[in-house]
Amino acid sequence: MRAKTDEKRNAIIAAATAVFEEVGYRGASMAMIAARLGGSKATLYGYFHSKEQLFATAVTSALDEIGDEMLASLRADGDIVTVLTRFSRLYLDLITRPEILAIQRTVLSESQTTGLGREVYLLGPQRGIDALTDFFSERAARGEIDVPSPRLGALYFKSLLEAGVSEPLLYGLDEIRDKSEAVETAVAAFMKIYGKP
Repeated sequence: MRAKTDEKRNAIIAAATAVFEEVGYRGASMAMIAARLGGSKATLYGYFHSKEQLFATAVTSALDEIGDEMLASLRADGDIVTVLTRFSRLYLDLITRPEILAIQRTVLSESQTTGLGREVYLLGPQRGIDALTDFFSERAARGEIDVPSPRLGALYFKSLLEAGVSEPLLYGLDEIRDKSEAVETAVAAFMKIYGKP
């Protein structure tokens, strides 16, 4: 039964993705997605409580493999600098992808009048912050860093990493800070603040 449920959920996501790509978030409706699927709106609502949740799931599902690789890098063996550097490279490669930037622009334009921003944030950025928080907690327990709040450490590190990279791209600029330099300086700054000699 579980396989059938997963199969139906995946079919809904595929139909929704096609509709969103064709008419955009604003132009899409649950009725259009149900028609594409060949089912009813009741079926859609049995899996997703809103168009916002379905959109968030559709856009983040397409990037699950890349996101999973990035999050898995935090569980790799190695010293904290090596692991953080690998994670950071994967993270910047992910957030600078054109499709991610397009998703962010859609979310920003719709989030004032819908719950779309919250849905996408919980399925995307929040997962990364939670994984970094766990990583910093674990490394603090090992005595590698001294970070009073792993959650704040995760937020600070994310900000250090994105500085001069994600925001210019979001606004349509092509000139961004070199990603290799961004990784190197973010890791170095974090370790200078929280690292143990």
